[in-house]
Amino acid sequence: MKPILYVKSGCPWCVKALEFFNSHGVNLDVRDVLRSEDAMRRMVDVSGQTKCPTFEYKDFVVADFSVDEFLDALDHEPEMRRVLGISETED
Repeated sequence: MKPILYVKSGCPWCVKALEFFNSHGVNLDVRDVLRSEDAMRRMVDVSGQTKCPTFEYKDFVVADFSVDEFLDALDHEPEMRRVLGISETED
C-alpha cells in the first residue's frame, strides 16, 4: 500500500507538497479530488474535511497542510518518518 496524497488541480499547496515528496523519493498514489468523486468521498471519510493537500497512510492522516505543517506532524510520529524515509535532518 502506497501513501495517498489527495490534491486539487491548480492548488499551489498541492504543488509544493508534491515537490517535497518527490524530492524525498516518497512513492505516492496521487488522487485529484476534483476529477474523482470517489477520491473526494474517501478524503472526506478519512479526514473529515474537503481541503487539500491531504496525506493518508494507514492510520496517519494530515489534512490541509503546508510542508512545514506536515513536518510538524511527523515530529509526533517518528516511526512514520522512518517508513517514509524523511529524516529529521532533511526538514
